[in-house]
Amino acid sequence: MIFTQYYLDCLSHASYLVGDETTGRAVVIDPQRDISEYINDAGAQGLAIERVIETHVHADFLSGHLELASRTGAVISYGETVDVDYPIERLADGNTLSLGNVKLLVLATPGHTPESISIVVYEHADDHIPYGVLTGDTLFIGDVGRPDLLSSAGISADELARALYHSLREQLLPLPDITRVFPAHGAGSACGKQLSTETQSTIGEQRAHNYALQPMGEDDFVALVTESQPLQPGYFSFDAQRNREAHSLLEEETPPAPMTIDDVLAAQREGAVVLDTREPAAFAAGHLRGAINVGLQGRFAEYVGDVLGADEPIVIVADPGAGLEAKVRLARIGFDQIAGVLDEPLSAFLARPDQVVRSSRLTAHELADRVARVDALQVLDVRNPAELAAGAMTGARSAPLPRLNAELEQLDPTRPTVVYCESGYRSAIAASVLAARGFDDVSDLLGGYEAWRALDEART
Repeated sequence: MIFTQYYLDCLSHASYLVGDETTGRAVVIDPQRDISEYINDAGAQGLAIERVIETHVHADFLSGHLELASRTGAVISYGETVDVDYPIERLADGNTLSLGNVKLLVLATPGHTPESISIVVYEHADDHIPYGVLTGDTLFIGDVGRPDLLSSAGISADELARALYHSLREQLLPLPDITRVFPAHGAGSACGKQLSTETQSTIGEQRAHNYALQPMGEDDFVALVTESQPLQPGYFSFDAQRNREAHSLLEEETPPAPMTIDDVLAAQREGAVVLDTREPAAFAAGHLRGAINVGLQGRFAEYVGDVLGADEPIVIVADPGAGLEAKVRLARIGFDQIAGVLDEPLSAFLARPDQVVRSSRLTAHELADRVARVDALQVLDVRNPAELAAGAMTGARSAPLPRLNAELEQLDPTRPTVVYCESGYRSAIAASVLAARGFDDVSDLLGGYEAWRALDEART
């Protein structure tokens, strides 16, 4: 058997290639949208990808099932209750798929979504002990899938949580303890609240240590898994719907079209968003008026999805050679409305200095001085609710990044405003959003709340 796990850190997403080296037949499970790595690896190992299996309709990324089907002719498969707009082959509980010696067994495991399935992998068809189980978003390392993402679609969190309780206890926990567990997500994903940084485990380890798998009744389980879930990023509902639709395919090797500064300014006047993907320090030193800064480091696409709409045309500003990376990473969450990329940004800024502005960034000492001197100061905390347990600045207003745009009407754009997060990355994003929305005096806190707390402790 050939078994490969792919892990995309920026979206905490795991996908899998499973193949039989004796027959050359292979499947890909839960693929990311840019598919070249699967194609290249399969080709290098003499495998033909004949099927794409989705464990469920994903909400946190746009899957690559259509791209793989187009490139390889692979059949797309989901659980039998799914509703999508393109041809699929449905997989019911108990179905088996043979790749030759390698056998896959389908388990219906609803709970995160109604159509969720898990795939039990046997290295040899007559093995009694599975090699592992691909659990999608039903079972994570240290957690289980959240059941509340479909509330807006009329399916209650309570209903799905009860289905999840039975899926875990009746379908997955009966597997042998040594069965490896391979989930679709890890730490950082908003699809659960306590995901581990580990990317694989075993049924036995999860039985012993996963809080949601401890002995408890159904009602207690429902209460446990429905409380304190992280905020749902703004793009989740868009991706969940987009993954059900036949849509345009990603051309992952085609960079966005270069644009002159005049082209960019014209597009901006017509409603395009200028998305500056450079590091916050470079953005602060000089950027186009009205641009929004989301640096390419870290969870770039997720944060773009928090502050921009999927239907907004985007002009990318990037360091030389980074335009294609920005395009592909945006495409991973279905943000395909890319008008182009600013050609040679530094030369463009020099050519139009009237369109270039700087950003204010404060140290913790500078913020302390401003707090003492400016009575009208408006302080915004854009961390997630769970992070507030570590403390917050006195008088700060909580506006988590996924809710920032909804909070704008509650803020005064004429008051001096300082934004902070945990370490400084999200606050740079939020400050640029406020400035683009007409706030007169906006700064973000260098080093975030960690820097402020260190200063506060030093003074006491």
